[in-house]
Amino acid sequence: MLDPKIPTGALKDKWTNHKFNNKLVNPANRRKYKIIVVGTGLAGASAAASLGEMGYNVESFCFQDSPRRAHSIAAQGGINAAKNYPNDGDSVRRLFYDTIKGGDFRSREANVYRLAEVSNSIIDQCVAQGVPFAREYSGYLDNRSFGGAQVSRTFYARGQTGQQLLLGAYQALMKEVGKKNVILHPRTEMLDLVVIDGVARGIIVRDLITGKIESHAADAVVLATGGYGNVFYLSTNAKGCNVTATWRAHKKGAFFANPCYTQIHPTCIPVHGDYQSKLTLMSESLRNDGRVWVPKKPKDSRPAHEIPEDERDYFLERKYPAFGNLVPRDIASRNAKEQCDLGRGVGETGMAVYLDFKDAIARLGAENIKEKYSNLFDMYAKITGTDPYKTPMMIYPAVHYTMGGLWVDYNLMSNLPGLFVIGEANFSDHGANRLGASALMQGLADGYFVLPYTIANYLAQVKPNAKEILARGEFKEAEAQVNERIKKLLSIKGKTTVDEFHRKLGLLVWEKCGMARNEAGLKETLKLIPELREQFWKDVCVLGSGEELNQALERAGRVADFLEFGELMCLDALERQESCGGHFREEYQTPEGEALRRDDQFSYVAAWQFNAVGQPPTLHKEELKFEEVHLAQRSYK
Repeated sequence: MLDPKIPTGALKDKWTNHKFNNKLVNPANRRKYKIIVVGTGLAGASAAASLGEMGYNVESFCFQDSPRRAHSIAAQGGINAAKNYPNDGDSVRRLFYDTIKGGDFRSREANVYRLAEVSNSIIDQCVAQGVPFAREYSGYLDNRSFGGAQVSRTFYARGQTGQQLLLGAYQALMKEVGKKNVILHPRTEMLDLVVIDGVARGIIVRDLITGKIESHAADAVVLATGGYGNVFYLSTNAKGCNVTATWRAHKKGAFFANPCYTQIHPTCIPVHGDYQSKLTLMSESLRNDGRVWVPKKPKDSRPAHEIPEDERDYFLERKYPAFGNLVPRDIASRNAKEQCDLGRGVGETGMAVYLDFKDAIARLGAENIKEKYSNLFDMYAKITGTDPYKTPMMIYPAVHYTMGGLWVDYNLMSNLPGLFVIGEANFSDHGANRLGASALMQGLADGYFVLPYTIANYLAQVKPNAKEILARGEFKEAEAQVNERIKKLLSIKGKTTVDEFHRKLGLLVWEKCGMARNEAGLKETLKLIPELREQFWKDVCVLGSGEELNQALERAGRVADFLEFGELMCLDALERQESCGGHFREEYQTPEGEALRRDDQFSYVAAWQFNAVGQPPTLHKEELKFEEVHLAQRSYK
């Protein structure tokens, strides 16, 4: 069994006592240590800014032209915190419980409680940075509800919360760049992790403009590179989001945990064509005021306004009266799919349901709705050509977030000493399903309030020698492996584009390992993915050279990693013979069609060890112990 290094003592005291017991690095000694941070989203930018301000030498890497373009910018709805400003019964313990329950009891109690505990400090930090959260008429910060909660705890900035929070973290980062505490490397992609004597000591990167391959050594490496949702090809993620950094670290010895836990977001603009390159998210916050419904009559082609109230099925309100349209994402998604599978879907394809604001506009007025959601309504109108103030939105579930990631202990360090993993890149806080508005919370909690303490405890026990270790042969060997892989991709000169292979992989895993999985489909996919991977390495077409800007080469490397990772994701889904959260095995469901957990056999984190491409990985388990919450069948009725 894996050791998560959870502190002893009462749950509410673990983090406080752990911080006190951690070793510290003297301020005068911090400049001797070098830390690499890969990724500049909320987790990466906040971590680099914090560590730079503390006095460490930090190098920050991102493949975008600016840290501002990290995918955190796309988060829309808000960020959770247990402030209880509306005085509606919220507390740290309630946020903790909602997160544990929302994740279907597949996350660590200690990590989740810490996340809830530091949530309030995040809001104070962001307000101090000038983040323009929405405010009530009196000037107090406003809150709204999100899925999986019966209180209003989500702070927001209309439908652009991620953008505003990222700008705050970006400014903190650039202040440290200006003070030369942080060296920033934009347009630079990490292609390998360097491990020396079992310890993570640096990375190999490629300059995306010149193609130059370089080594960077450090006393600790932090990965904040986001999730792997683009393995499905169509997702709400930016096209550049990928699994490469975490997958390359996995191949160097870092365990990959719970890769089958992927989240399907219920509120996305439906697919509209075979050659669509990505999907667009409509914030979950819209389910505060929008009502989800379908016609009661199958294949009803009438326009929405012609269908009378008694012929509409508000199915979430009918099935889950306590939470209504604000059930967690996995439940809302599966129910939308179920209605479409019954022939009650709407739109040209029949693969959509309505999200209707007619009642909210009548009750609150169009101006009030516009103040809350104007940019989201404008975006929907531009994409679809319909006015959601007059016509219900059409939505359908889509891949959005990944709860799996590299395994980390309580200190956010992987099983490889010196390799820390934060934000969506790790697996730690969300279990089998993430509550809405908790991604931004986890990213900033890890970067601002957790990692600075835990990485200091690690560094205090190692000798700073990043400059000396750069001369070790392991760096040259890793560079040679990266160069060889690039040459191999360029030498194939096949006839099939990278996107065509990616699209085939994405359709395969979406159909067999998407919203619902079963044994037969997963076994079939585990036979087909290796065949597709073999075809890729024989027939992929990558033009140009490696000594220039070459986006086809960039995509080819990332898709090659997805073709390996997709196999592990399906294997993990096959091994987990239960349903929980976003992992829904059709063989394991209650008579009402809800997820059926098997706590006696699967109450563990599945952490996979890489052996070789095409060879079965080794499964390691971390037992999940629940001392503060009672394991129960999840119900939102």
